[in-house]
Amino acid sequence: MDTLFTNEYFMQIALNEAKEAFHKGEIPVGAIVVANNQIIAKSHNLTELLHDVTAHAEIQAISSAANYLGAKYLKNCTLFVTLEPCQMCTGALYWSQITKIVYGASDEKRGFKAIGGQLHPKTEVISGVLEQECADLMKTFFENKRK
Repeated sequence: MDTLFTNEYFMQIALNEAKEAFHKGEIPVGAIVVANNQIIAKSHNLTELLHDVTAHAEIQAISSAANYLGAKYLKNCTLFVTLEPCQMCTGALYWSQITKIVYGASDEKRGFKAIGGQLHPKTEVISGVLEQECADLMKTFFENKRK
């Protein structure tokens, strides 16, 4: 039964969160936190709704997961996020000591790789999961904004 719980399976759920953000007029980034194949947190960008530049999907998911666990560290947890985390989110992920980050589309301008962001040394990173679907949603969002 564990074969059902693939990176693609969980990324699809994060992508559904991103689609929810898209329909709310938010930049379409979705995130979930998984522990033992159980989703313990789901979120999407809420910066427009909350008028808060820190309300990124990752930050919302980290806070929700920490509250669920009753702990500030997210050891043995995996973050699935549709877009490569930015510098701010990378800092929060560093401090959370999250075990693994799986992301979809790269962010060539603001992603942690482009700006030299640093994750916790024990954090594993997997990139490119459902990359095209994640990138296409982002592209469509910004094309619609420019019309």
